[in-house]
Amino acid sequence: MQAALRRGLARSRRGPGAVPAPPRPRCLGPGCPPAPRCWSCGRGLPGAEPGPRFCPGCRALQPPPPRPDLFRLLQCDRAFRVDTDLLRRRFRSLQRALHPDRFGRRPPEEQRYSEQHSSLINKAYQTLLHPLSRGLYLLEVNGVEPAQETDCDADSEFLMEIMEINEKLAEPKNEATLEEIETLIKVKQEELTKAVAAAFEQDDLQEAKKLLAKMKYFANLEDKLKNKKIPY
Repeated sequence: MQAALRRGLARSRRGPGAVPAPPRPRCLGPGCPPAPRCWSCGRGLPGAEPGPRFCPGCRALQPPPPRPDLFRLLQCDRAFRVDTDLLRRRFRSLQRALHPDRFGRRPPEEQRYSEQHSSLINKAYQTLLHPLSRGLYLLEVNGVEPAQETDCDADSEFLMEIMEINEKLAEPKNEATLEEIETLIKVKQEELTKAVAAAFEQDDLQEAKKLLAKMKYFANLEDKLKNKKIPY
Protein backbone atom coordinates (compact mmCIF):
# COMPACT_ATOMS: atom_id res chain seq x y z
CA MET A 1 0.00 0.00 0.00
CA GLN A 2 2.77 2.45 0.96
CA ALA A 3 4.68 1.65 -2.23
CA ALA A 4 1.54 2.37 -4.30
CA LEU A 5 1.07 5.70 -2.56
CA ARG A 6 4.70 6.68 -3.23
CA ARG A 7 4.25 5.90 -6.92
CA GLY A 8 1.04 7.96 -7.02
CA LEU A 9 2.76 10.94 -5.37
CA ALA A 10 5.64 10.75 -7.83
CA ARG A 11 3.22 10.76 -10.78
CA SER A 12 1.33 13.75 -9.35
CA ARG A 13 4.54 15.77 -8.97
CA ARG A 14 5.45 15.14 -12.62
CA GLY A 15 2.00 16.21 -13.75
CA PRO A 16 -0.42 14.48 -16.09
CA GLY A 17 1.08 13.01 -19.23
CA ALA A 18 4.65 13.54 -18.04
CA VAL A 19 7.21 11.16 -19.49
CA PRO A 20 9.46 9.45 -16.96
CA ALA A 21 13.11 10.41 -17.23
CA PRO A 22 15.24 7.73 -18.90
CA PRO A 23 17.43 5.73 -16.53
CA ARG A 24 20.95 7.00 -16.16
CA PRO A 25 23.64 4.75 -17.59
CA ARG A 26 25.34 2.87 -14.82
CA CYS A 27 29.09 2.78 -14.46
CA LEU A 28 30.18 -0.82 -14.44
CA GLY A 29 33.38 -0.34 -12.51
CA PRO A 30 35.49 2.09 -10.48
CA GLY A 31 36.75 5.06 -12.43
CA CYS A 32 34.29 4.45 -15.27
CA PRO A 33 34.91 7.18 -17.91
CA PRO A 34 31.99 9.38 -18.97
CA ALA A 35 30.11 8.43 -22.11
CA PRO A 36 31.57 10.14 -25.21
CA ARG A 37 29.75 13.23 -26.43
CA CYS A 38 29.85 15.21 -29.65
CA TRP A 39 32.37 18.05 -29.48
CA SER A 40 29.99 20.27 -31.48
CA CYS A 41 26.48 19.81 -30.04
CA GLY A 42 27.13 17.79 -26.87
CA ARG A 43 24.90 14.90 -27.90
CA GLY A 44 25.81 11.45 -26.57
CA LEU A 45 27.54 9.27 -29.15
CA PRO A 46 26.69 5.62 -29.82
CA GLY A 47 29.07 2.80 -28.99
CA ALA A 48 32.36 2.24 -30.74
CA GLU A 49 32.09 2.00 -34.51
CA PRO A 50 34.60 0.39 -36.88
CA GLY A 51 35.38 3.56 -38.80
CA PRO A 52 35.30 7.35 -38.34
CA ARG A 53 32.27 8.57 -36.40
CA PHE A 54 29.80 11.31 -37.22
CA CYS A 55 27.42 12.74 -34.63
CA PRO A 56 23.92 11.29 -35.17
CA GLY A 57 22.48 14.72 -34.34
CA CYS A 58 24.51 17.46 -36.03
CA ARG A 59 26.54 15.14 -38.32
CA ALA A 60 29.83 16.66 -37.16
CA LEU A 61 32.92 14.53 -37.76
CA GLN A 62 34.37 13.30 -34.46
CA PRO A 63 38.10 13.14 -33.62
CA PRO A 64 39.90 9.83 -34.17
CA PRO A 65 40.60 7.68 -31.09
CA PRO A 66 44.13 7.90 -29.62
CA ARG A 67 45.10 4.28 -30.44
CA PRO A 68 42.82 2.96 -33.18
CA ASP A 69 42.84 -0.64 -34.37
CA LEU A 70 44.03 -0.35 -37.98
CA PHE A 71 42.30 -3.59 -38.96
CA ARG A 72 39.01 -2.38 -37.52
CA LEU A 73 39.46 1.04 -39.13
CA LEU A 74 39.58 -0.54 -42.60
CA GLN A 75 36.94 -3.14 -41.64
CA CYS A 76 39.29 -6.12 -41.98
CA ASP A 77 39.54 -9.25 -39.90
CA ARG A 78 42.51 -9.14 -37.56
CA ALA A 79 44.50 -11.70 -39.53
CA PHE A 80 47.67 -11.91 -41.58
CA ARG A 81 45.85 -12.89 -44.77
CA VAL A 82 43.95 -9.95 -46.23
CA ASP A 83 42.11 -9.33 -49.48
CA THR A 84 44.26 -6.53 -50.90
CA ASP A 85 41.69 -5.59 -53.55
CA LEU A 86 39.01 -5.17 -50.89
CA LEU A 87 41.50 -3.30 -48.70
CA ARG A 88 42.21 -0.88 -51.55
CA ARG A 89 38.51 -0.26 -52.21
CA ARG A 90 37.82 0.49 -48.54
CA PHE A 91 40.82 2.81 -48.38
CA ARG A 92 39.65 4.79 -51.41
CA SER A 93 36.08 4.97 -50.11
CA LEU A 94 37.20 6.33 -46.74
CA GLN A 95 39.59 8.82 -48.32
CA ARG A 96 36.84 10.17 -50.56
CA ALA A 97 34.50 10.60 -47.57
CA LEU A 98 37.10 12.17 -45.26
CA HIS A 99 39.40 14.12 -47.56
CA PRO A 100 40.09 17.61 -46.14
CA ASP A 101 38.77 19.20 -49.36
CA ARG A 102 35.27 18.05 -48.38
CA PHE A 103 35.50 19.94 -45.07
CA GLY A 104 36.73 23.29 -46.36
CA ARG A 105 33.57 25.11 -45.20
CA ARG A 106 33.24 23.27 -41.89
CA PRO A 107 34.45 24.62 -38.52
CA PRO A 108 38.23 24.61 -37.93
CA GLU A 109 37.96 21.73 -35.44
CA GLU A 110 36.27 19.53 -38.01
CA GLN A 111 38.83 20.46 -40.68
CA ARG A 112 41.59 19.41 -38.27
CA TYR A 113 39.85 16.12 -37.49
CA SER A 114 39.46 15.46 -41.22
CA GLU A 115 43.21 15.88 -41.71
CA GLN A 116 43.92 13.56 -38.78
CA HIS A 117 41.55 10.90 -40.12
CA SER A 118 43.02 11.17 -43.62
CA SER A 119 46.55 10.72 -42.28
CA LEU A 120 45.46 7.80 -40.11
CA ILE A 121 43.73 6.05 -43.01
CA ASN A 122 46.89 6.40 -45.11
CA LYS A 123 48.92 4.89 -42.29
CA ALA A 124 46.46 2.01 -41.87
CA TYR A 125 46.46 1.24 -45.59
CA GLN A 126 50.25 1.28 -45.95
CA THR A 127 50.65 -0.84 -42.80
CA LEU A 128 48.15 -3.53 -43.78
CA LEU A 129 49.01 -3.59 -47.49
CA HIS A 130 52.54 -4.96 -47.09
CA PRO A 131 53.17 -8.39 -45.52
CA LEU A 132 56.11 -7.30 -43.35
CA SER A 133 54.47 -4.23 -41.79
CA ARG A 134 51.17 -6.11 -41.48
CA GLY A 135 52.85 -8.98 -39.65
CA LEU A 136 54.76 -6.66 -37.31
CA TYR A 137 51.55 -4.77 -36.50
CA LEU A 138 49.74 -8.03 -35.86
CA LEU A 139 52.47 -8.97 -33.37
CA GLU A 140 52.07 -5.56 -31.72
CA VAL A 141 48.31 -5.86 -31.22
CA ASN A 142 48.89 -9.32 -29.74
CA GLY A 143 51.38 -7.89 -27.23
CA VAL A 144 54.50 -9.46 -28.77
CA GLU A 145 57.66 -7.39 -29.13
CA PRO A 146 59.30 -7.59 -32.58
CA ALA A 147 62.53 -9.56 -32.85
CA GLN A 148 65.90 -7.83 -32.72
CA GLU A 149 68.64 -8.49 -35.25
CA THR A 150 70.55 -10.54 -32.69
CA ASP A 151 67.62 -12.97 -32.52
CA CYS A 152 68.74 -14.41 -35.87
CA ASP A 153 72.36 -14.96 -34.76
CA ALA A 154 71.69 -18.62 -33.97
CA ASP A 155 70.71 -19.34 -37.59
CA SER A 156 74.21 -19.34 -39.07
CA GLU A 157 73.07 -20.74 -42.42
CA PHE A 158 70.57 -17.92 -42.90
CA LEU A 159 73.11 -15.25 -41.91
CA MET A 160 75.64 -16.74 -44.34
CA GLU A 161 73.09 -16.47 -47.15
CA ILE A 162 72.44 -12.82 -46.30
CA MET A 163 76.17 -12.11 -46.17
CA GLU A 164 76.72 -13.63 -49.61
CA ILE A 165 73.97 -11.50 -51.15
CA ASN A 166 75.43 -8.39 -49.50
CA GLU A 167 78.84 -9.20 -50.97
CA LYS A 168 77.34 -9.53 -54.46
CA LEU A 169 75.58 -6.20 -54.05
CA ALA A 170 78.90 -4.60 -53.07
CA GLU A 171 80.52 -5.70 -56.34
CA PRO A 172 80.67 -3.38 -59.36
CA LYS A 173 77.30 -2.94 -61.01
CA ASN A 174 76.34 -5.88 -63.24
CA GLU A 175 72.80 -6.08 -64.68
CA ALA A 176 72.76 -9.88 -64.88
CA THR A 177 73.85 -10.22 -61.25
CA LEU A 178 71.29 -7.67 -60.09
CA GLU A 179 68.47 -9.49 -61.90
CA GLU A 180 69.59 -12.75 -60.29
CA ILE A 181 69.55 -11.16 -56.84
CA GLU A 182 66.16 -9.57 -57.49
CA THR A 183 64.66 -12.94 -58.42
CA LEU A 184 66.21 -14.59 -55.37
CA ILE A 185 64.86 -11.94 -52.99
CA LYS A 186 61.39 -12.20 -54.52
CA VAL A 187 61.32 -15.99 -54.13
CA LYS A 188 62.57 -15.83 -50.53
CA GLN A 189 60.03 -13.16 -49.57
CA GLU A 190 57.19 -15.22 -51.05
CA GLU A 191 58.34 -18.30 -49.13
CA LEU A 192 58.60 -16.35 -45.89
CA THR A 193 55.19 -14.73 -46.41
CA LYS A 194 53.55 -18.14 -46.74
CA ALA A 195 55.38 -19.40 -43.65
CA VAL A 196 54.36 -16.34 -41.61
CA ALA A 197 50.71 -16.79 -42.65
CA ALA A 198 50.84 -20.43 -41.50
CA ALA A 199 52.43 -19.44 -38.17
CA PHE A 200 49.74 -16.85 -37.44
CA GLU A 201 46.97 -19.27 -38.41
CA GLN A 202 48.42 -21.80 -35.96
CA ASP A 203 48.62 -19.03 -33.34
CA ASP A 204 52.38 -19.59 -33.11
CA LEU A 205 53.37 -15.99 -32.49
CA GLN A 206 56.97 -16.76 -31.57
CA GLU A 207 57.52 -18.55 -34.88
CA ALA A 208 55.89 -15.66 -36.71
CA LYS A 209 58.23 -13.31 -34.84
CA LYS A 210 61.32 -15.23 -36.02
CA LEU A 211 60.12 -15.38 -39.62
CA LEU A 212 59.30 -11.68 -39.69
CA ALA A 213 62.83 -10.94 -38.47
CA LYS A 214 64.12 -12.80 -41.53
CA MET A 215 61.73 -10.86 -43.75
CA LYS A 216 63.31 -7.67 -42.39
CA TYR A 217 66.71 -8.80 -43.62
CA PHE A 218 65.39 -9.40 -47.12
CA ALA A 219 63.52 -6.08 -47.06
CA ASN A 220 66.84 -4.35 -46.31
CA LEU A 221 68.47 -6.22 -49.19
CA GLU A 222 65.61 -5.13 -51.44
CA ASP A 223 66.26 -1.48 -50.52
CA LYS A 224 69.98 -1.88 -51.27
CA LEU A 225 69.13 -3.47 -54.60
CA LYS A 226 66.84 -0.58 -55.58
CA ASN A 227 69.56 1.94 -54.71
CA LYS A 228 72.08 -0.07 -56.73
CA LYS A 229 69.80 -0.02 -59.79
CA ILE A 230 69.27 3.74 -59.71
CA PRO A 231 71.19 5.17 -62.69
CA TYR A 232 73.85 7.73 -61.91
